[in-house]
Amino acid sequence: MESIYQPVADLILRRQPCVALTGAGISAESGIPTFRSKGGLWEKFDPTVYASIEAFRGDPSKYWSIRGEFIRNYDAYQPNPGHRALAELESMGLLRHVITQNIDGLHRKAGSRSVTEIHGSLREIFCIQCGKEYRAPNIPEGTPPRCECEGVLKPNTVLFGESLPIQALETAWREAGGCRVMLVIGTSAVVQPAASLPFIAKEHGAALVEVNLDKAFSNADYFLEGKAGTVLPELVSEMRKQS
Repeated sequence: MESIYQPVADLILRRQPCVALTGAGISAESGIPTFRSKGGLWEKFDPTVYASIEAFRGDPSKYWSIRGEFIRNYDAYQPNPGHRALAELESMGLLRHVITQNIDGLHRKAGSRSVTEIHGSLREIFCIQCGKEYRAPNIPEGTPPRCECEGVLKPNTVLFGESLPIQALETAWREAGGCRVMLVIGTSAVVQPAASLPFIAKEHGAALVEVNLDKAFSNADYFLEGKAGTVLPELVSEMRKQS
């Protein structure tokens, strides 16, 4: 009997290049809270108060009160089988690039090399006064933590009210427009401009494969229901059989 993964595996093997777009769902399995789903971070904390650039400039301690623990425990969070499966696909030459909305750095921890973090990364911290760079979890104490020059530290992530880095956006658009298969994994398809990337891929002739707990893209060619940490290793296993 044909596996539910077989046609998708065959598609990826036949139609190259393949690009992945990932959202918070893939990292939830690593114990990282999502933002918009039920019980997510923004249900508990108003992002305009805690995570906007205006709020950060006015009182950075609010931001650090909700993100400081994660950053100081950065090494405790590890990739799950979903992250590792994407890294394996890259090593097999079957995944050209990962575009991620996540700021946790878990794709790089898993071994993915070709990654665009369109919202930045919490592992990179810098002083807004002198520009000195720090790497999580090695940051000074304090809420907010301060540099030796007494400047406030800020993660290299995009806060509400900030523009996305143009270079990352251009890479994401180029990869979306140039792929022939896009894996859309664990994203609610709400946040722009990331939500538009699957449509860009589709407009340029790519097939869409969605891996999610709930279907978010009505125009997906294939929908694999389930957790990324379960589905993606099965997909990789099926591709190893066929390649």
